[in-house]
Amino acid sequence: MIKLEKRKILLLPGDGIGPEVTEEVKKIINWFNDNKSLGFETDEELVGGCSYDKHGTPITDEVFYKALESAVIMLGAVGGPKWESVEFDKKPERALLKLRKELKLFANLRPAICFKQLVDASTLKPEIISGLDIMIVRELTGGVYFGEPRGIKPIENGERKGVNTHTYKSSEIIRVAKVAFDLARKRSNKVISCEKSNVMEAGQLWKEEVQALHDKDYKDVNLSHMLADNCAMQLVRNPKQFDVILTDNLFGDMLSDEASMLTGSLGLLPSASLGAKNKDGEMRAMYEPIHGSAPDIAGKGIANPIASVLSFAMALRYSLDLDNEAEVLEKAVQDVLNDGLRTKDILSEGMKEVSTSEMGDAIISKLQ
Repeated sequence: MIKLEKRKILLLPGDGIGPEVTEEVKKIINWFNDNKSLGFETDEELVGGCSYDKHGTPITDEVFYKALESAVIMLGAVGGPKWESVEFDKKPERALLKLRKELKLFANLRPAICFKQLVDASTLKPEIISGLDIMIVRELTGGVYFGEPRGIKPIENGERKGVNTHTYKSSEIIRVAKVAFDLARKRSNKVISCEKSNVMEAGQLWKEEVQALHDKDYKDVNLSHMLADNCAMQLVRNPKQFDVILTDNLFGDMLSDEASMLTGSLGLLPSASLGAKNKDGEMRAMYEPIHGSAPDIAGKGIANPIASVLSFAMALRYSLDLDNEAEVLEKAVQDVLNDGLRTKDILSEGMKEVSTSEMGDAIISKLQ
């Protein structure tokens, strides 16, 4: 097995606004190196559509090898309309799926936190979302996105059939459920597991395995089950009933995007994709903002870098064992918001609009 370099950070800015928001993370990494002597070693490579344009593949073997030996991968965003006609296995998003699958990044952590300064940015009433703090734990390497058989094939009468298979093994469910239960113990000790056990056998297995693990090892954690469609409704109706939401790959993708908009903007929220720890306690991990490449605003200097910055804070906490530094960075973001600085996506009356780079510089000024 390739040895992880403990302070090695691989930057994969990607497409659209990815390079712009990643540049602000790079400035913060350099600040920590210059002022805290943390010795981060960074490398930067192409991934996604820009890699396809140059190399004919969304991720080269060389870049993948660098990902294997890096303690932290910081991803920007991949994809966009430019590559819609590219053959399926060469699309920019295939790089993301390969990294998740081949690095065995099975647990995706997506916090949905409503900053008190941005309550008015949400489309929901302030009393509904004020103080919101949810953690969604999404299984990331199984389910319908990876199941076989899959594909599109011709059938009789000139029709075609598209097939995707939703499949889970007990071990895949148990390992991600452990992550959710362990996180809940550090939060409000409450897990709601979401599936569609009423119509899907894989959902029934999910529910049974999560319950069995709870009864065996996590009786102290409050566990309940909810159908995924009901969870979607409850997130809008009464989101503060949730603490940790545990769910599969497909439903996690949808529910986490819905939860993110409770906070006012996709540009605010980070994510972490974690692998299993080895015998030395090390794990591979990738961190990324949950927003997409947003090609419509790329190059305009108006993208919100906060989600990428907070993704790096998650890297400090989960991969680099630098909890104090993570808290300092998160506080710097809060302080900037307290000062009334806003990028265009979260701008409200009486606040000052700043560019992507100005927001990054303001966060660094608070680190000082």
